[in-house]
Amino acid sequence: MHWVGRHAFEPVWQPRRRLLGKALPAVAAQWLFDPSSLTRRVCDACSGAFRVDVLSQRWGRPMLNEARRLGMAERSTALIRQVHLLCDEVPWVFARTVMPRRTLSGPRRYLTQLGTRPLGAVLFADPSMRRDEVEVACIRPGQYAFDLATNRLAVAPPCIWGRRSVFFLDEEPLLVSEIFLPALVACGD
Repeated sequence: MHWVGRHAFEPVWQPRRRLLGKALPAVAAQWLFDPSSLTRRVCDACSGAFRVDVLSQRWGRPMLNEARRLGMAERSTALIRQVHLLCDEVPWVFARTVMPRRTLSGPRRYLTQLGTRPLGAVLFADPSMRRDEVEVACIRPGQYAFDLATNRLAVAPPCIWGRRSVFFLDEEPLLVSEIFLPALVACGD
């Protein structure tokens, strides 16, 4: 699939300042704009068993908006990791991480071997980590990631809210997108 066709079905990510005056559920906003580790917050909110379910991890071409956000050339490949964060086997978060090759060189090669370890715990433990601006999107049926995020739900909602930001480890970027599912938003934290 070429870039133009792929772009048409991508979520529209916007910085917080562009959302002023738009309807954003209050509970979702609490999760979307929290600067702390999502993994830690989900673990704290989950009164049962937390685990990471790795859906896929492979080399591929990122979506156009992801490649642009990372400053990658159009045809570049990256390691793309997709997971569900589960509480008592119920998906609370769908996360997609895009890691360019240059980010995975040298001491950061360990990122290719995370397995079921949560990426958030690794990122927030790294003293060189810094995070860029958070962007949010209301992801709807037909847009990329909606089906992946909701395929284990009994009923798919009309919209799921997500956030993404670029993290830098030793100034090398990786893009983390986190999509909040109804069970998480319903818990209210």
